Amino acid sequence: MGIVLAIAVIDQVTKALVLHYLEPGVALPVIGDWFRFLLVFNPGAAFSFGTGATWVFTCIQLGFLILAAVVIPRTRDPWTVVALALIAGGALGNLVDRLCRAPAFFVGHVVDFISVGSFAIFNVADSAITCGVILFLVASLTEQRRHGDAAHAPTPSEEKDVEKEDRHDS
Repeated sequence: MGIVLAIAVIDQVTKALVLHYLEPGVALPVIGDWFRFLLVFNPGAAFSFGTGATWVFTCIQLGFLILAAVVIPRTRDPWTVVALALIAGGALGNLVDRLCRAPAFFVGHVVDFISVGSFAIFNVADSAITCGVILFLVASLTEQRRHGDAAHAPTPSEEKDVEKEDRHDS
């Protein structure tokens, strides 16, 4: 729960700072044109996908937060917990925008401001979601390998057979 709230708070604080100090559409170069802050209001998802379906993304984020609240406490793998918390924190950060920003409740536009090269413009919440998804995939693959190795481990009776063969060969 701490990670979720920390991500959402950091996301909202950075957005408040950007809204206070930047003009929409006016870039503030940090490292030339490669890394800059550029305030935009995004009605859709990544790459402004689904700009006419803001309410759909709001519902998806609400649904994920409910699912995460149920799944995270039951998850034993710490990396999976962190991954889900990062995703949930990012979802919560962007959900606040969708609920509280113009043009209206439930269809508000998300504040994006981090611009890297010619890539999409994003925010702290988007970064947390991306890192969470990557960590979740890595944790899942690692978990599959662990279970795969366990599935091929010899059973106790097979171990006894190997011990008998070793004694017989001696």
